[in-house]
Amino acid sequence: MAEVALFISAFLAATILPFSSEAAFVVALQNNMPVAEALFFASTGNILAIIVNYYLGYFLYTKTKKKLLHSKMGRHSYLLGHKYGYLALLLSWLPLIGDPITIVAGLVRLKFVWFVVVAGSLRVGRYYFLTLMV
Repeated sequence: MAEVALFISAFLAATILPFSSEAAFVVALQNNMPVAEALFFASTGNILAIIVNYYLGYFLYTKTKKKLLHSKMGRHSYLLGHKYGYLALLLSWLPLIGDPITIVAGLVRLKFVWFVVVAGSLRVGRYYFLTLMV
C-alpha cells in the first residue's frame, strides 16, 4: 500500500499541482521501504506524469497555435522554445519551474523520445540523490 501512495504522490507532484514527492520518498525510505522499490515507484509515477504534461502541451498547441503565432511575444516564445527546448529540459527536475517546462516541451513539439530520456533520467537522478542524503 505504501508503494501505491508513493506512486500517487510522485505522479501528483509532477503535475502543476503544488505537491512534494520528495517528502513522501524520504518518509518511505525512513520507514524501511527498500531503496530499489522506492526508486521504482517514485520514478515511475513521476515519469508518467511528465508524459501526461508533455501531451497536455502537445494537444494545447493545436488549440492555441493561431493565437500563439499571431502575437509577437507568442512567436518569440515559440522560437525560444525550439532553440533552447532541450537545454531547458535540464531544469525540468526543479520544483515549481520543472513541471511547466514539461508542458512547454509538448507545446513546442520536442521529440518525445529525447524528452523522456532527458527529463525522465533527471527525475530518477533526483530520487537517487535523495537516497544518498537519507
